Amino acid sequence: MSDTRQSLSDLGAVVEGQQPAAPPAADRGDAPRRGRRDETPDDNGASTQGPQMEAVLREQQLDAQGRAYATGRRKDAVARVWLKPGTGKITVNGRDQEVYFARPTLRLVINQVFDVADRKDQYDVVATVKGGGLSGQAGAVRHGISQALARYEPALRSAVKKEGFLTRDPRVVERKKYGKAKARRSFQFSKR
Repeated sequence: MSDTRQSLSDLGAVVEGQQPAAPPAADRGDAPRRGRRDETPDDNGASTQGPQMEAVLREQQLDAQGRAYATGRRKDAVARVWLKPGTGKITVNGRDQEVYFARPTLRLVINQVFDVADRKDQYDVVATVKGGGLSGQAGAVRHGISQALARYEPALRSAVKKEGFLTRDPRVVERKKYGKAKARRSFQFSKR
């Protein structure tokens, strides 16, 4: 293990291409430090916030056609989603979203991601969905769109993640048990 400690300001110097400054002699000891790492004590002993580094963004992930690809899942549905800049047209299994998802609530679910990110009518989406019902498929498309949007514009990842759209919904149908009509439903009781 190294005997020198580096701070966030040293990391900022490394990112900018400069050589980090040597730590002061008092900071080289193995004595435990009190307080948060980004706080530096004042003359009075009060803590002040040190310089904050901006979070490192992920790289943009695009295919040869300049599209972002992602897979979305919900219940038994799996959606493959391609996202590229455009006019806001969403195509699901070769059909327009108004035709494939006739219920307005399902279309609302799909468009939630663009509303949160303020990117309404800025991206075209092509999706293929298999498995499950319409509700699960809509959730899978939303999950795929949010993953693809985070790959196309990494700066939007925190806003989309905060709403919980990047997390796969783990709820699935409970399996049927023997001696039961469904997972928990019993057969009808007969008195006579």
